[in-house]
Amino acid sequence: MIHRRIDSQQASLSPMGWTTGSPVRARPCTLAWMVLVAVVSLVAAGCAGQITTPTTGTPVEGGVATFAEPANTTPNYIFPFMGTEYFSVITISDFQYLMYRPLYWFGDKGKPVLNDQLSLANQPTYADNNRTVTVTLRPYSWSDGTQVTAAGIAFWMNMMKAEKTKWAVYVPGGIPDDIDSIIVDSPTQVTFHLNKSYSAQWFLYNELSQITPLPHAWDRTANGPSDCEHNVGDCAAVYEYLADQAKSINDYATNPLWQVVDGPWTLKYFNADGNVSFVPNKAYSGPNKPHLDQFDLAPFSDNAAEYNVLRSGNNSIQVGYLPPENAPAKPDDQLVGHNPLQSNYALDRWYSLSVNYFVLNAHNPTVGSMFAQQYLRQALASLVDQKAIIKAALHGYGATTNGPVPTTPDNPFATDRTEPNPFPYDPDRARQLLNTHGWSTPPDGIGSCQRPGAGPDQCGPGIPPGAQLELQMMYRSGAPRVQLSMQQLQSAATKVGVKIDLQGAPFDTVIGTAIPCDAGKPDCTWQMANWGSGWVFAPDFYPTGEQIFGTGAGSNNGSFSDPKLDELIAATQHSDSPEAMRAYAAYGSEALPAIWQPNNDYQETEIANNLKGVTPQNPYLNITPEDWYYVK
Repeated sequence: MIHRRIDSQQASLSPMGWTTGSPVRARPCTLAWMVLVAVVSLVAAGCAGQITTPTTGTPVEGGVATFAEPANTTPNYIFPFMGTEYFSVITISDFQYLMYRPLYWFGDKGKPVLNDQLSLANQPTYADNNRTVTVTLRPYSWSDGTQVTAAGIAFWMNMMKAEKTKWAVYVPGGIPDDIDSIIVDSPTQVTFHLNKSYSAQWFLYNELSQITPLPHAWDRTANGPSDCEHNVGDCAAVYEYLADQAKSINDYATNPLWQVVDGPWTLKYFNADGNVSFVPNKAYSGPNKPHLDQFDLAPFSDNAAEYNVLRSGNNSIQVGYLPPENAPAKPDDQLVGHNPLQSNYALDRWYSLSVNYFVLNAHNPTVGSMFAQQYLRQALASLVDQKAIIKAALHGYGATTNGPVPTTPDNPFATDRTEPNPFPYDPDRARQLLNTHGWSTPPDGIGSCQRPGAGPDQCGPGIPPGAQLELQMMYRSGAPRVQLSMQQLQSAATKVGVKIDLQGAPFDTVIGTAIPCDAGKPDCTWQMANWGSGWVFAPDFYPTGEQIFGTGAGSNNGSFSDPKLDELIAATQHSDSPEAMRAYAAYGSEALPAIWQPNNDYQETEIANNLKGVTPQNPYLNITPEDWYYVK
């Protein structure tokens, strides 16, 4: 399809949509999520600790490298504009990003900062007290020979405006709501006019970070070419067409739509089971072109299956993981313990900037009113023995999650206000919290509401007399650490009259079920859900929490809402003051928008001894197999 270039007529996004406008120029700079802050570097100790083999031997071009997908976890969506039910590390970082590059890339040499070299655009410039933001693209091309242009940014922004509730991390008041207009100044430059003055760091790390320029070839419907690039009114039909195409999962490698890529890889093979093969995009115009001939993703039903392949020595996996249950206990004074596979692999500890938690559905018609009570959330938190889980299930490879701001690895956002955990394991405290608010707590029985009502010593608004403390938990199967942590919670809960019914399910099922929902709707019957990994801060690389805990946010899976927390989150968006982040972290730790779980630093990575370029690994869990190469 012929590329439609931007001519001298600029398009602007007004409150009513895209209209013709005059070019306005200006320019700014800077950013950090699940990925973190550009202006701030983490101390070396925070992202250090990798154990790797020396880069010896002669580099060779070619070969195939296989990456082991996490147990029972597979990529399941190709269109970068996606809903919460598809939004995961395996789908984005391990799959989509290889083909479709985001506007800005985060993670540089193992540190959670902006990676200027791998970004599609120069750092933004700011003017008018940070109300005007200008982005200038670098010369990148799509594989169909067209250029990555400002029109592709406009395409994405129009899609956001038309279908913002379909975007997984949409936050009411956030992008695109915080943009009054956007003007395409030229094929390589676009200017955003904001409704208020925002922190430059926050706007880059958490707003511009969400944009993925789209190719002109995707601007179409089932009836032919469309014009979502310029006309918001066309975007609903374009979205419907692309989303429908993305549901045909077994056609990903053959559908011409998905072959138009600007990343270093293009899809060779894909099936719904998670077997995926990539080959180099010969038209890739960015840095770090692939050395390998092919890169594969391999699925596994559980940790044991993956570990057995690693242990077999057949070299069918070049980058895998050492399951916590198979790792020798980590000595307290060391970053990693003995590697049982050291004859074939080097062990590298992959740190992630993340928090781990499970979510409670505040809109569930039966128990949502219980979850709305802070005392009950605090009681549940007091039943989670994070230190015991780290020791038994993670063999020492982990750290407690104490609140909404990551405390590990070392980073500029963790403070003494988030340490120690305000709700360490304490069943007696859980019992007291429940008793004080009108619940019976029979050991090995099911507690019930004895004092209904909204008073300070009553169960709480909306909780009927006799309501029972029987809760349902869906959790990710295939990962023993998750199952063991859920069994620990279940066992502790029985001591205080709380019955938790456990149901294991594949990762994709859990995240597809535990989505924000409206009370009374058929999809809102789930109660508690644990997909096993909480949230890696991406694309909210500056961990201010609006995308996961803000009222109405697309990835606020449990539909949590707290006006004070919203107010503290908003303060972090308008100020770079450390005090704003401290206040949010301290209140969030006690408000418990979710129930904190121990963070296992993602994984201990096993890397074939003859494969180089894998380390240092990205703290936002992006992978860059184009950097990998064999030596002989």
